[in-house]
Amino acid sequence: IGYAICLIDVYMGMYYNTIIGWAVYYLFASFRSELPWTSCDNPWNTPHCTPVVGPRNNKSTSPAREFFERSVLEQYKSDGLDRVGPVKWSLALCVLSVFILVYFALWKGVRSAGKVSSQTAECRHGVLARPLSATVEYWQGEFTDRRVQPRNTGKAVWVTALAPYVVLFILLIRGVTLPGAGMGIQYYLTPQWHKLGNMRVWIDAASQIFFSLGPGFGTLLALSSYNKFNNNCYRDAILTSSINCLTSFLAGFVIFSVLGYMAHVQHKSIEEVGLEGPGLVFIVYPEAIATMTGSVFWSIIFFLMLITLGLDSTFGGLEAMITALCDEYPRTFGRHRETFVAVLLVLIYICALPTTTYGGVYLVNLLNVYGPGISILFVVFVEAAGVCWFYGVDRFSHDIEKMIGHRPGLYWRVCWSYISPVFLLVIFIFSLLGYEDMLTGEYVYPPWSISVGWVLTASSLVCIPGYMIYKFAITPGSCLQRLSKIIKPEDLSEETRLNINSTYGTGTHV
Repeated sequence: IGYAICLIDVYMGMYYNTIIGWAVYYLFASFRSELPWTSCDNPWNTPHCTPVVGPRNNKSTSPAREFFERSVLEQYKSDGLDRVGPVKWSLALCVLSVFILVYFALWKGVRSAGKVSSQTAECRHGVLARPLSATVEYWQGEFTDRRVQPRNTGKAVWVTALAPYVVLFILLIRGVTLPGAGMGIQYYLTPQWHKLGNMRVWIDAASQIFFSLGPGFGTLLALSSYNKFNNNCYRDAILTSSINCLTSFLAGFVIFSVLGYMAHVQHKSIEEVGLEGPGLVFIVYPEAIATMTGSVFWSIIFFLMLITLGLDSTFGGLEAMITALCDEYPRTFGRHRETFVAVLLVLIYICALPTTTYGGVYLVNLLNVYGPGISILFVVFVEAAGVCWFYGVDRFSHDIEKMIGHRPGLYWRVCWSYISPVFLLVIFIFSLLGYEDMLTGEYVYPPWSISVGWVLTASSLVCIPGYMIYKFAITPGSCLQRLSKIIKPEDLSEETRLNINSTYGTGTHV
């Protein structure tokens, strides 16, 4: 599971940092007396360009759309994935600046103050191979003989996590004072119950939760391993989930108040104004900002918020992969973390360069769907099944009781045992059945690109059965004995067990 997560994090880094690079491009373009997507008098504009408040017809395009498609991406110079064209170096430099920021946030990572004992090293070794069945044992051994403190990553995350809230409240105040904002908010708060019957809605909701909360990407597992053993993880889980949902709910007011304003200005409905995916962030919202008083200021803080939000997410995903590899191979990578992080990010950047070509936007969409999009659903299902069905809910609850002093309630045990695994499996199956609807838009993806996408999906998922076959082959005994051993949690050595007993007064239940 750990190796599959690492590959998913690589794929996400290849396209996610490119999207942050688009925001960097917009940020630099905002430092002008007039935003470049305000008028139709620019070299990249076509005869069909029409200002926001001007008369429109079926062929009209907005200055914001033409700026994004013809200036930032220049996708009109590409024939699609069959001929993506050369690298657009101004965009490649923006993406490079993102990778440089990521490097200086992650190169030191989380530093331990004090010597790590050999018992701790044994507990950390194998985190990739068994990130679930030995989670509690790993946590207990982790802090046997050291104290840790956040270094660069912790300081960077404080900035990138808190700054967007300041900007979000500023944009909220500005948005709700715009004419037509009430219409957008009313549309936002009016439920459309019939859409609950559309499985695409449930798949998108599940994917959104995975991206916003981080389960399945290894971020929570890697960063929470630096907590104290008796840290109240139950409280943290409730707070994190609640704050995440409240933030998303608040962001909805920011977005739909502006959509209502644009519908009011253009005399259209909300459905006609709104766009899906990157179009909402890089076309609709900039278009609205261009009509506001002080548009340059609003544009700068908006894209600063996007950049900090994006960096915060990419920090977590890449740190999870780096932590796992450094822990699994401490002599190869752990002792030379700065060099390893630099080489890893350079390789990911080189792999991401095709996404900065004129047809790179099509690669971004392909990676988004087939990189983490489908495979993360299966990985999370296997994680849930590993904890609940193989490690055991009773054993897991007992371990949590030793950590926080009380057992999880019946509700959580039922969710872990039945509701979560079954729900995840159903969502994964329906995502496979409806994969053709995931690549929406005017562009028709060639059949060979769909095949490449499935190869990307399979490349991460194959790690799970592949490691199972490897483990089965190296385990001594008959076939039944091997199978019995590989589906059970691995025992810690007697030395590590005694060390845990002396520290916490209790043994690890394995």
